[in-house]
Amino acid sequence: MTFIQNLKHKYKTGTIIEKLIYINITVFACTLLITLFQSLYLQEQNFIVQWFALDDNFSEFIGKPWSIISYGFLHADFIHLIFNMITLYFIGNLFAQYFTQKQTLSFYFLGTLFGGVLFVLSQSYFPLFEGRNSTLVGASAGISAIFIGISTYMPNYELKIRFIGFVKLWYLASIWLAFDIIGLVGANAGGSFSHLGGSLFGFLYVNQVSTRKIRLFEVISAFFNTKKNNLKTVYKSVNKKEEDRKPKGAQQEKIDRILDKISKSGYDTLSQTEKEFLFKQGKQ
Repeated sequence: MTFIQNLKHKYKTGTIIEKLIYINITVFACTLLITLFQSLYLQEQNFIVQWFALDDNFSEFIGKPWSIISYGFLHADFIHLIFNMITLYFIGNLFAQYFTQKQTLSFYFLGTLFGGVLFVLSQSYFPLFEGRNSTLVGASAGISAIFIGISTYMPNYELKIRFIGFVKLWYLASIWLAFDIIGLVGANAGGSFSHLGGSLFGFLYVNQVSTRKIRLFEVISAFFNTKKNNLKTVYKSVNKKEEDRKPKGAQQEKIDRILDKISKSGYDTLSQTEKEFLFKQGKQ
């Protein structure tokens, strides 16, 4: 198997998060090659950036409306790309453990959309940006939606960080938001507005469709499924036998206890019996 064939195979068999990472890296590589080629002809602006980055001017945006999404696959430099892809890998895969692949992708796109909208609005409204011309690139808004969404859904889930130990998700989310809020008065204020737009979507959506007693089937379908109002989770089952004969109230209480345990301690702390029970409930 050649190198190219190996990459194609990994892309086809990868998760949605891995596919997003492959796409972002490929776009960055193409952008870099075009920049190097154009520099030989003393051309300053990369035509990919020119056509797919999001402009701060609303009239420019009208001419290329696709940029409200496409900017989320461009990056300013290698450090920008690496930081975003590392965050997307860890936080995105955690999100995908509790939601479907389709919902993960939708959060990325909708977070990018909301971030782009807030960027354009902020550039037009706040005097801070008068006389400035800027463009927006980066996956941070989509990543912020995923990060804040999963942190809202299970704030007490703990991640193990090397040299630090276990840290609750809401601590990390607070730090993430704090940097963006501080950045509102910095050189990348427009970028910070876009990050906050993605974060706002992630928080409001999960907070709107979930309650203190998070039910197994009721977390995200309103945007993604117009026919149903129930969440499709990643837990699936091939049959439903004796659990169907139990009273629904008892089943729901057990589901609530298990989900509370996941929220506080993480999925890995469940016993095998609890995992099997949760697995069986996914199709009911």
